[in-house]
Amino acid sequence: MTGKIMLVGLGPGNHDHLTARARAAIAEADTVIGYVTYIRLVTELLDGKEVIKKGMTEELDRAVEALERARQGRKVALISSGDAGVYGMAGPTFEVLFQAGWTPDSDIEVEIVPGASALNSCAALVGAPLTHDFCAISLSDLLTPWPVIARRLDAAAAADFVVALYNPKSGRRTAQIVEAQRLFLRHRDPATPVAVVKSAYRPKQRIEFTTLDQMAEAEIGMLSTVLIGNSNTYIRNGLMVTPRGYAGKYDDAGTVRDGERAGHSLSSGLDGWRAEILASGKSAAELAREHRLPVDYIKVVLAS
Repeated sequence: MTGKIMLVGLGPGNHDHLTARARAAIAEADTVIGYVTYIRLVTELLDGKEVIKKGMTEELDRAVEALERARQGRKVALISSGDAGVYGMAGPTFEVLFQAGWTPDSDIEVEIVPGASALNSCAALVGAPLTHDFCAISLSDLLTPWPVIARRLDAAAAADFVVALYNPKSGRRTAQIVEAQRLFLRHRDPATPVAVVKSAYRPKQRIEFTTLDQMAEAEIGMLSTVLIGNSNTYIRNGLMVTPRGYAGKYDDAGTVRDGERAGHSLSSGLDGWRAEILASGKSAAELAREHRLPVDYIKVVLAS
């Protein structure tokens, strides 16, 4: 018998944001497996199905249950909020499958059904904070050592990424958000805009705008996502916006600024920057300090 596992991303939880394929996958399934809160989000779609509810830390158990049912020839929808591949069930499920000897040519078919992750949903509610480079970092140290998380936070803060913090705080994990704030304040202006979104598109949705120096005092929990702006992010008329960079290339009339060309890299892009540092006469060590880049990288650029 051929079974199937469908890793279904539910999006934020509101049915208006459930994709057509996610809805069809749940309808197709004989068995639906998920964390109890996620099951509750789609209760009205589960009539006549075997429903298996699991606890917060039972991800591997969910994956094992899905594999066992699929081996029986059943079609299983293993559900996650947001996207199954972003801090969701896709990773643990493949770990279990590979350990069991599964390959894509096996009798069990696996389909990943994408959904809007929390950073997409929360960004849509607060404006356009992710218009430029961004990253996501989970503050959960249940499976990741804190020094690893801290290095990622420090690097992202120094590199001026907009950052989405997942799993920022829980009843037992209260210090991690404070440490994240401490690391960011090493590199960012205390007035950097921050948005805290709880339960996006769900009945208890709550949005709070604050600043980096006040972030740890905001109402933050496990159902919250924290969006930290970069050095150019601003809040205006109740909307958080990160500029894409057009103002550096075009004036208010849309005319290309002196020294720039439409459709071409900035004058300070790679080629322009390389020419500038080659002509500067400065040492690799001086340039490294000035641009906050590794000396060995500067040396390679100068030699190329």
